[in-house]
Amino acid sequence: MKEYKVMSQKDKWFSRKFDPEALEQGLNAYAAQGWEVISVATASIPGLGGNREEMIVVLEREK
Repeated sequence: MKEYKVMSQKDKWFSRKFDPEALEQGLNAYAAQGWEVISVATASIPGLGGNREEMIVVLEREK
């Protein structure tokens, strides 16, 4: 059986701001726990000032 995790800019690694170094640290930390990236996408999130783009990373590992 597999389990999944979704990372976004709201994840603890980003403090609500996108930072490539923080993404790398987060992915390496999850990789050490057995997680593998299976997909990366951009979602359009509606907001008061219009839509904003947010990166979504989907990870998978054996349960």
